[in-house]
Amino acid sequence: MTTQKMSVRLKTLVLAMGIAAAGTAQADTNTEVEQLRKEVQELRGMLEQYAQQQKQMNVQQQNYQAQVAAQTSPAKPAPEKKGLGITVGGAEVNFYGNVRADATYQIDGGPNKGHPYNQINKAALEGTMGNSDIFKSTLAATRLGFDFKTPTQSGDVAGKVEVDFLGANDTLRIRHAYLTYANWLIGQTWSNFAVPDYMPESIDALGYVGGAVKRTPQVRYTSTFSPQTNLIFALEDSKYSDNTTGTKTVLNKQYDENNQLTDATLSNVTTVTALGSDPDNQTRLPALSARLNHKFADNAGIVTARTMLAEKNTKDDNDLAWGVGLGAKYNVTPSTTLKADYYHVKGDSSFVSWSNPGYAIDSNGNIQQSEFDSITVGITQQFNPKWRGTLGYGYMNHDTDLDYINASGIPSALNKDLWQAWANVFYSPIKPVSLGLEYTYGERETFSAPNATTPLTSKTGEENRVNVVAMYNF
Repeated sequence: MTTQKMSVRLKTLVLAMGIAAAGTAQADTNTEVEQLRKEVQELRGMLEQYAQQQKQMNVQQQNYQAQVAAQTSPAKPAPEKKGLGITVGGAEVNFYGNVRADATYQIDGGPNKGHPYNQINKAALEGTMGNSDIFKSTLAATRLGFDFKTPTQSGDVAGKVEVDFLGANDTLRIRHAYLTYANWLIGQTWSNFAVPDYMPESIDALGYVGGAVKRTPQVRYTSTFSPQTNLIFALEDSKYSDNTTGTKTVLNKQYDENNQLTDATLSNVTTVTALGSDPDNQTRLPALSARLNHKFADNAGIVTARTMLAEKNTKDDNDLAWGVGLGAKYNVTPSTTLKADYYHVKGDSSFVSWSNPGYAIDSNGNIQQSEFDSITVGITQQFNPKWRGTLGYGYMNHDTDLDYINASGIPSALNKDLWQAWANVFYSPIKPVSLGLEYTYGERETFSAPNATTPLTSKTGEENRVNVVAMYNF
């Protein structure tokens, strides 16, 4: 009995001890979990503090690098604005221009005493009197202009007005007068077909054979395909500044393919009207031109393809004139630039300079069209910031069309071939001043031939001269 009770007591004691041990173990476990939680929270706080410190260090490092870069690299200068900028009635207006003095020593072949600029298409023929060994000067190419821009809710409205004094008898003449809005241009500016951008640089204000310096009234729209490529359409006045010989009465001479007379009687007299803004010109529609431009990568240059269609209409006849053009400008090096331009035109002389009248009217009232090709090429070298120079060459060839030649009545006034070569150098001693010196030599060949009455008359003529210019730009 006693043994039994002892056994029960022992079992009870063991059980109590086990329960106590289990409770102690559970208590220890809870303590450890709680400790782990505290340690995790402390670790998380340390990590967050470390991340914040790292972020601050990165910002400080970036600021330090920016300061070092600013100290070691010179700041880029702000773009220089030419002219005088003012604000008038909410419009931003920039006034600019230049004072330009031109002088020419005509060594040989000058057709006009008072005109100092290129007249290769009228150079004196051999055996005829020309204005050679003569000095000429002018300030008529002095230029004044202003650009304006007005911000509106629908976008900027901008424009340009520019004049010089190259009108008749050195009178004021409009060069550019247009406004732009979005992709549209309305007014007078460089022709969309005859673009001067691809002519090699020259001192002569009118340029040389193979190029064009035509400004026409027009409506223009530009469609941009990419930052490098755009397509421009324009409606232009093809009568504007067209070459003309007016209405003239001439002997009814006939010429064969060798430019020899085939009608010996010379008894008939015919009134012939040549192309131009003459009384018989009844053109009703503007010329349509299109120009596709594409820039090379890294602004290394640009190429352009152009085309033109123009109506020629008289009281008795009408015809379609057309032309194509290709131009390129390429920077071989940052200081060396190549330029080239080509035209093929039929029936028009209002766009490309120095060409024969675009059409003549024969004795039956029919339009007879001329046709020509021209090209100009050149290279410009920038020797240093103050010195640069250009070598250029231009050539123009007219087709021998006997119908057109006979309709014109005066073949000696029509050029078969023209060419010119020139070399120049520009010097800018200080930024607003530019001084230039240029020599040019050229020849022309007409459709006329020597005859019995004037056996010494030649159908060729030459022109060579020296040009100088002094410009102050503002």
